[in-house]
Amino acid sequence: MGIRIEAEVSFPANNEVERVLGMAETVGEPVTVTFAWEGGRPLLHGVLVPAATLALWEHWAPTAYPAGDRAEGPELAHPEEFGPFTLFRRRVGGRTAVARDGSVVAELLDPAEAHWLEDKARNVRQGFMDPKQKAAFEEFLARQAARGEQ
Repeated sequence: MGIRIEAEVSFPANNEVERVLGMAETVGEPVTVTFAWEGGRPLLHGVLVPAATLALWEHWAPTAYPAGDRAEGPELAHPEEFGPFTLFRRRVGGRTAVARDGSVVAELLDPAEAHWLEDKARNVRQGFMDPKQKAAFEEFLARQAARGEQ
């Protein structure tokens, strides 16, 4: 992951969370982030992945991330709002969708899941040729002389 942001969030009403979410949306690449909440809530470590990047990773990743021991979390409260951003937490899977103006702009993933998805997507994509590239390569190979004719 290319960028690391440490966000100390002292009170959810301030604009620190909004600034971090806005920065992640603007950067357009995964951003590692840590939220330190006031009031005894546990630290939240994750990777904010822009929606387009996540869609690309999930397209190329051959299977879903193994859930392991992750069980359903506690009963959820209402979505949290930070300026123009709304966070929707999922009970299963541990992801949090970040929406702005009615569209999901990023998702907060567990760092291990984000790394796994990126790695699997890269490995599959590197072994793939799109149809035009494959046809051009086959044509190139057809034009090559046989080994004995060289």
